[in-house]
Amino acid sequence: MIVLSLDTCLGACSVAVLADGVELATLSEPMTRGHQERIAPIAGEAMRAAGLPFSALDRIAVTVGPGSFTGLRVGLAFAKGLALALDRPCVGVGCLEALAAGVAGPGHRASVIDAGRGRVFLQVFDGEESISAPDSLDIETAAARLAELSHAGELTLTGPGASLLTGVIGSARLVEQAAPSPSVVARIAATAALTPPRPLYLRAPDAKPKAA
Repeated sequence: MIVLSLDTCLGACSVAVLADGVELATLSEPMTRGHQERIAPIAGEAMRAAGLPFSALDRIAVTVGPGSFTGLRVGLAFAKGLALALDRPCVGVGCLEALAAGVAGPGHRASVIDAGRGRVFLQVFDGEESISAPDSLDIETAAARLAELSHAGELTLTGPGASLLTGVIGSARLVEQAAPSPSVVARIAATAALTPPRPLYLRAPDAKPKAA
């Protein structure tokens, strides 16, 4: 199976092409803005690096959040449009799941994304199994929840918000990740159920409509 994965939810614009789990190409550029201008060119570059036409794809994967509202929508729109044009399935992968899957080692893994305003997006995993749903919590509540896990065994924090919690959970291991690995996103999507991707919003948008 040949999978093209796309991620524009956090601080990077990333793509990868995998064939039966083997990485053929991966490109990632740090950015917080400009995903809409870069996603199509970088996808084309990855396909050329892999030596494949887009018609060779079996599946398209895209991260669905939580993350930047604009970035999330850019990735979803491009992935859905490409899937429609190629008549291929499009699979959504959660950012928190992909971040956790990119970390090896024993014990619990907690994916943490800085949500701003003293809050984080959090999800905890034990091996490949999620033991909590994606949630938006204030830092104190998240720290208290994870402190209980750290007493039960090894705990690894990862993601672009993990450093917000390392000071209050000193026993936890920190694995830096600014964004999910596109190769990990592709591997998850290769065996995922073929359900239409839907954005994962854990908070209301910052932009508000103008009063009449």
